[in-house]
Amino acid sequence: MAAYSKADIDRRMQGAVEALKHDLQGLRTGRASVTLLDPVTVEVYGAQMPLNQVATVSVPEPRMLSVQVWDRSNVGSVEKAIRSAGLGLNPISDGQTLRLPIPDLTEERRKELAKLAGQYAEKARIAVRNVRRDGMDNLKTDEKKHEISEDERKRLEAEVQKLTDTAIADIDAAAAAKEKEILGK
Repeated sequence: MAAYSKADIDRRMQGAVEALKHDLQGLRTGRASVTLLDPVTVEVYGAQMPLNQVATVSVPEPRMLSVQVWDRSNVGSVEKAIRSAGLGLNPISDGQTLRLPIPDLTEERRKELAKLAGQYAEKARIAVRNVRRDGMDNLKTDEKKHEISEDERKRLEAEVQKLTDTAIADIDAAAAAKEKEILGK
């Protein structure tokens, strides 16, 4: 059985790209997004629960989030959780609904977020390179076991490199788009 699997390498590289896209969604850009509150957990009924399991989050306007709490008795807990989440959001209570105006980002904060986006991208690039290295090592192992020829190894190494280039290009594009969005350029 050959150690090298193109499908496995491709899946792992695409996993790194998807993880980056998910991380980038969590970065606040001054525009309201329902994913902004994904990291918030609320203490209700004696347990920590994700916000989206106790309330509905919506975007009624570009710079406003609305959180509709399902159970009136949890409004206080949800408000407290949002305030203490470190997102810089100040909920305004309106019955069972919390309105969250999204404040403008300072230039300094924008630069910090852009830098963070760059760090996320670098982490994803490293993950892709690690997958590439594993693939190359597997090909050398297969050649040593005489399961593939030297020519076949070289052809497959080129294939791995092509997958790597594609994944890195996707990472660069996602990071550049997020940086542009953050810096508002």
